[in-house]
Amino acid sequence: EMHLVESGGGLVQAGGSLTLSCAADGFAFDDYRDYAIGWFRQAPGKEREGVSCINGRDGTIWYSDSVKGRFSFSIDNANNTVYLQMSSLKPEDTAVYYCAADSRPPLVERGKLHDFMYWAKGTLVTVSS
Repeated sequence: EMHLVESGGGLVQAGGSLTLSCAADGFAFDDYRDYAIGWFRQAPGKEREGVSCINGRDGTIWYSDSVKGRFSFSIDNANNTVYLQMSSLKPEDTAVYYCAADSRPPLVERGKLHDFMYWAKGTLVTVSS
C-alpha cells in the first residue's frame, strides 16, 4: 500500500503561482518497478480529472491539455517527493487537488488519465479572479 502526504494549496489570485508537494510515506519510489504518481483535481460540480503524472518506469510525464504549458511536474527521487508547480493560474483551476499513486503504469485513454489506486486526502486550491 502506498501512503501519501500532500501539502500546499491555498488561495491565489488569477495569474499567480502555487506549488503542491506530495511525499511518499513509508515507501520509496524505487520499491516499485512500475509505478505512477501524480495529481488529479475535482472542481465543484465536476468530475474528477487527471492533471499530471509520471510513469515511474521510463520517467515520462503526462499533462492534461487544460494545464499543459502552465503546470510543471517534477520528482525528487532522493526524498521520494513529487511537486506540481502551477503558474498562470486561472479561476477554472479552482479545485480540490489530490495526489495519487499506483503500483502500475499510468493509463491514458482519449486524453483522460485513469484513476490510481492510492490517494492522499486532497488540498484545496482557490484561484480568485
